[in-house]
Amino acid sequence: MTKKLTEYADCAGCASKLGPAELDAVMDGLPSAHLDDRVLVDFRTADDAGVYRWSDDSALVQTVDFFTPMVDDPYAFGQVAAANALSDVYAMGGSPRTAMAIALFPKDGPSPAEVREIFRGGSDKLREAGVVLLGGHTVTDPEVKFGYSVTGTVDPGKIWKNSDARPGDVLVLTKPLGTGIIVRATKFGRSTEAQLTSALESMVTLNRASALAASTQPDGVVGACTDVTGFGLAGHATEISLASTVTLSFETQALPLLPGAADLAVQNLPCGGRSNQRHYEKLKSEPGVRPELFLVCCDPQTSGGLLFSVTPEAAESFIAAQRAAGVPATRVGVVEPRSADGTLVRLT
Repeated sequence: MTKKLTEYADCAGCASKLGPAELDAVMDGLPSAHLDDRVLVDFRTADDAGVYRWSDDSALVQTVDFFTPMVDDPYAFGQVAAANALSDVYAMGGSPRTAMAIALFPKDGPSPAEVREIFRGGSDKLREAGVVLLGGHTVTDPEVKFGYSVTGTVDPGKIWKNSDARPGDVLVLTKPLGTGIIVRATKFGRSTEAQLTSALESMVTLNRASALAASTQPDGVVGACTDVTGFGLAGHATEISLASTVTLSFETQALPLLPGAADLAVQNLPCGGRSNQRHYEKLKSEPGVRPELFLVCCDPQTSGGLLFSVTPEAAESFIAAQRAAGVPATRVGVVEPRSADGTLVRLT
């Protein structure tokens, strides 16, 4: 019997076996690129992509992302993989230009027709983004894994960094949360077809429209930006807090959720979400926060939305511009000065 695509994965959709603290330990002490003054962003601030200046008015944005299947439809998997990889460039304020495919497949499957559909889905999504596929690399592996390395361009003076959040900024999220929970629930037959369809529609949606709308705002409106992916909302917010020396405070009742995400959270938090929980020591959940919303904040997202910090006086017009572009942006919290007790992320 032919395997379903997600059966080729140990844990469907997981991007990493390592939590944030474990990754920090792996990278600790490795030489950085700071001796080259053309490097504008590297791994030291755990940002979404690296940025390398190659002329006075332009810089390269470089990223790579690949993972195991989260859905059984090979075409949809290819689309999600491409949208997810492109997102890191959008999160830096850049425009993706070229991509290289990364593909790992077992010797015993999936079939050539399914592999073709994976590549076709990714290619169609790249074409939607105006990105050129230059080539790639394939290897044999017990698990199916697929994604892209992506190169983009950005104005060196207009890079969105996770280190630029300012106390008083308003936090804006552009996609609903819950993809990891719904994907896991689907694997065990606990979600509805409508719930999976909503999650898939969110995952295949490019962050391009959101980034373009944000780029039209006056200089200084956007402080920090990141995309919400494998470390969940709490994890990527933690990275902003650490890099910017602030505390991010979220109003959990304001968080946009995919249909079924809250109801399914307790029984279906993915292993990546449980890993995230273990590593967020400076995450504080205030009394009264619903337990399922805490779990959603730890849920690893695939091709999630952008999280912006924007000036409070421009927040309303910023959200209006996002919605005019078809992006369901929502105000979800505020940036505060770093808490005296060291809290990095507060859930209220």
